[in-house]
Amino acid sequence: MIYRIFVGLAFIVVIAGTIFLGGQQSENTAPTTVEEPLRDPGYAARNARLVQTGPDGHPLYTLDADVIRQQPNKDTVELEQAKLGFHDTSGNEWHASGLHGEVGQNSGKVELSGDVHVAGILPGTQQPGQIETDRLSFDTHTQIVSTPAPVTLRWSGQQVKAIGLHATLKDGRMQLESLVHGTALTSPNPGPRS
Repeated sequence: MIYRIFVGLAFIVVIAGTIFLGGQQSENTAPTTVEEPLRDPGYAARNARLVQTGPDGHPLYTLDADVIRQQPNKDTVELEQAKLGFHDTSGNEWHASGLHGEVGQNSGKVELSGDVHVAGILPGTQQPGQIETDRLSFDTHTQIVSTPAPVTLRWSGQQVKAIGLHATLKDGRMQLESLVHGTALTSPNPGPRS
């Protein structure tokens, strides 16, 4: 009889131990969590200046804006009231402004839009000139200014309008794409001198 009580007690201890250890094991199991990668918070600044330098450390261009904003996980910086300053290969300084702008990070491309004005010395003329359009792209690596939009070019009292512009500042070439219309004033030929 004692043997039966001992076997019954042992059986109860084994069942209780199994329940106790099984419950303890599930308590020690840490809940599985999936960590989200850290998100890029982006940044914003007022009255900011961005300066892009070349391999020689000299500025390729400067960008001033009332507001700059880099959105999370985007490769572009948005600009409000943007002003771009750059030099052509002749050392002439150019200024461009637009209501809005966008800079591609690590691309060297600056896009301006909304009442865009560009002013500088026109290559080959040594005359101040101005370009007016609604949007403009400037590639700082190739020094190419372009737009597919309507454009007005003014210099020395002359004006030419066209659709589209492609200007390579490195070699001083400017090409108006289509629907070119304008007048150029020339001085009358004074004739031979005596």
